[in-house]
Amino acid sequence: MTSLTHLIGAVSAAVLAACASTARAQHAGHQHDLGAVSFETACAPAAQKLFDRATAWLHSFEYEEAEKSFLQAADADPACAMAHWGVAMSNYHPLWAPPTPAELEKGVAAVAKAEAIGGKTERERAYIAATAAFFKDAAGRPHLRRMLDYLAAMKALHERYPRDREAGIFYALALIAAGTTDSDESYAREHEAARILNAALAEEPNHPGVAHYLIHSFDYPALAHLALPAARSYAGIAPASAHAQHMPSHIFTRLGLWEEAIASDRKAEAAAKAYAARHGMPGAWDEQLHAMDYLVYAHLQLAQDDRAKAVQDELVRLRRVDPPNFKVAYAMSAIPARIALERRQWAEAAALTLPADNRGAVPWERFRWAEAHIHFARAIGLARLGRPGPAAEEVAALETIEKSLPARPGEYDWGAQVGIHRQVAAAWVALAEGRRDSALTLMKAAADIDDATEKHPVTPGAILPAREQLAELLLELGRPADALREYEASLQRAPGRLASLTGAVRAAEGAGQARKAREYRGKLPPCGAGCQRPELLALAAAQRPSVELRD
Repeated sequence: MTSLTHLIGAVSAAVLAACASTARAQHAGHQHDLGAVSFETACAPAAQKLFDRATAWLHSFEYEEAEKSFLQAADADPACAMAHWGVAMSNYHPLWAPPTPAELEKGVAAVAKAEAIGGKTERERAYIAATAAFFKDAAGRPHLRRMLDYLAAMKALHERYPRDREAGIFYALALIAAGTTDSDESYAREHEAARILNAALAEEPNHPGVAHYLIHSFDYPALAHLALPAARSYAGIAPASAHAQHMPSHIFTRLGLWEEAIASDRKAEAAAKAYAARHGMPGAWDEQLHAMDYLVYAHLQLAQDDRAKAVQDELVRLRRVDPPNFKVAYAMSAIPARIALERRQWAEAAALTLPADNRGAVPWERFRWAEAHIHFARAIGLARLGRPGPAAEEVAALETIEKSLPARPGEYDWGAQVGIHRQVAAAWVALAEGRRDSALTLMKAAADIDDATEKHPVTPGAILPAREQLAELLLELGRPADALREYEASLQRAPGRLASLTGAVRAAEGAGQARKAREYRGKLPPCGAGCQRPELLALAAAQRPSVELRD
């Protein structure tokens, strides 16, 4: 860990802790409980107020509300070019996914309006030009090129106007977005973003973008602990935002703080339901499902299976979700797969299908990678039941989906994720067929690829981490010492995962390492009345005093 990393974390913690009481005291003065934003423009006062509100929505990734508020600002002052800049920015979601054709069309039109009206100052014109660098000639330039052009323009704007905190905050977000496209293990872009954000934090402790983007800066296994102060403050800064209630759970999940993750996502789910009711939506809002997936994941790690299944039951009852985007597709396919596989219910996994009532809620042809979760669960379930033939058919389905998802620069490589699932499933098929060496080779390759791949923010974690599966396979092959090393490596990336903890106990006991067995037993959640987790029940049954272990 570098000294810069320690310094950035220390500054964040100190400033956020010092400002916590200030945030509570100023809570009543927040813009509709969205945090405090002051983005100076040359627009009329009535438009300026709406513009600041819109920017606060934007910094919490509440893009629909941001766009509506920017349009209201444009109505309040037809000469406010920056309002149309905001509409364009509301259609660029740098950490989620490339714009859809409809979003691109709206962004291009908004930039054209902003340019036609004209910024009233050089600074306003620089903001509009930076956004134009992303949206102009969208058909002729790939997404990554446009993303990097926007980054360069925001860097120039930030350097030209160093005292403009909004310029710095938006530049930091652009750095974080660019960082998701590279494999730089020094996290140089993320550290630079955090440096800028910490400088802004000292002066604007209640700014929603500062805390939000600090979380994203450090949303990596090696850095997540640095974001804990921001995670514990952001929800209070912007309580009206469902995304702000959910976002802290990214860090709580990274660190295995399951109770805090559950509390965060319960608030996010409630906020999303309130949003849907307030706007008369005929179904659920996408942020609700995003929170539900994280919620299920956390409940499963505490062996709170009944609570996880209650979330799934609610999911099955949904008939419509708006907008039907990647967050919805991910949650609808990942939740049933997680619940079956994490509980080691192989027959349930083998029979899995997308809930029939949900089929019309998502255009699945746009999200083949989400459909792959179901094939993956079926393949694992069938292979673990000793049915390699049908399992191999599911592996073939995964391969077909993988080939349909070519990598595109600047976009998340979902095809690679499907490929990891394919190799993990193929390894279990090989074992079921008695090909032990092939199984180990396939699983090691999958684990190495998985370790070199960052998860997309949409997911709390892999359906089944490949290195955890390698450890499980090694246990099956009678190699507990090797399995223990792999479980420990998996826990470095995903602390507190129940399957890794129970596996580490079994492996340590099998290898005769009493101290480590006790250490990992001490980290297990309680398995009280009604607990049906086979791995926890097996450990309880196997804990016999006659077992001789060595320290």
